[in-house]
Amino acid sequence: MKKLINNPESVVSESLQGMASAYAGRIYCHFDPTFVCRADSPVTGKVAVVSGGGSGHEPMHAGFVGLGMLDAACPGQVFTSPTPDQILEAIRTVHGGKGILNIVKNYSGDVMNFEIAAELAHAEGIPVANILIDDDTAVKDSLYTQGRRGVGTTVLAEKICGAAAEKGYDLDRLAALCRQVNLSGRSMGLALTSCTVPAKGTPTFQLGEREMEVGIGIHGEPGRERMRLLTADQITEMLVRSILDDPGYSRRVREWDRAEGDWSEVELISPPFEKGDRLLAFVNGMGGTPLGELFIVYRKLAEICNREGFPIIRNLIGPYITSLEMQGVSITLLRLDEELIELWDAPVNTPALRWGI
Repeated sequence: MKKLINNPESVVSESLQGMASAYAGRIYCHFDPTFVCRADSPVTGKVAVVSGGGSGHEPMHAGFVGLGMLDAACPGQVFTSPTPDQILEAIRTVHGGKGILNIVKNYSGDVMNFEIAAELAHAEGIPVANILIDDDTAVKDSLYTQGRRGVGTTVLAEKICGAAAEKGYDLDRLAALCRQVNLSGRSMGLALTSCTVPAKGTPTFQLGEREMEVGIGIHGEPGRERMRLLTADQITEMLVRSILDDPGYSRRVREWDRAEGDWSEVELISPPFEKGDRLLAFVNGMGGTPLGELFIVYRKLAEICNREGFPIIRNLIGPYITSLEMQGVSITLLRLDEELIELWDAPVNTPALRWGI
């Protein structure tokens, strides 16, 4: 294993120390428990947006803390969920009097620990809404989740909901918006190589020189199938077809009912894409993919969407939700309406995303 680290145990803390130094005055890194928050926290009179998950996916989530996006991010150890005490202390720190929206990727550890933190926050009188992201079309169930995994739409939800919070949306309206974003997004990815978790020191899995893993998870979980390596155009066509041909689905999720003071099940329906839908196209690198290769993928993606009658009116291209040094790509398509377009275009100022400032 060759990595620019000092020792595996200090990877997360030293990385966060470096981020805090690089963006001093814009973000603040708290330790014991660990979380990253806006330097001006709490912002009075605004719903605070919080997310988190295992480290190793940078810049998600800590790189998205700042104006127009997250108020706080809770990084666990590499590929390990943050603990309830991390999440609760972050909630306490950024609560500005209007409640908390937790954006939670659908992985069992994340779901459980964010639920525990939400219950503890409610007991302290802090209103919290937990909204799941489960946009991965690759597999129905995986090693770390029941149902679809939460992947690329997470980044888009954090940007859109962060902008809405800045505009003054209340907690109920913000939760409904986050739910809409999740139901409107689909993702699919693949890996060309494995990644190496620092504490393990060896690759998570093995791929032959002419193999690729289709539908890989962001922790290296198995995907749909292992197959021979294809060209960039063939790969893009396969990923896009998986998204555009997805029939939609319904599922039941647990959400906190503030009136009842308990969890209840809510049925959600995610409709398929329809010709004419305006799209945000997100081409994401998995950590070791050159940007030039991502543009080759976007070139084919734009051609396909134009041919199929799905106009791309916004895009995001780059390594924003990674899996350490894995080589690979994921594509996320999000159905847009006028509200989502306005919120996507709104100013943002974070370590990893910045425009309109």
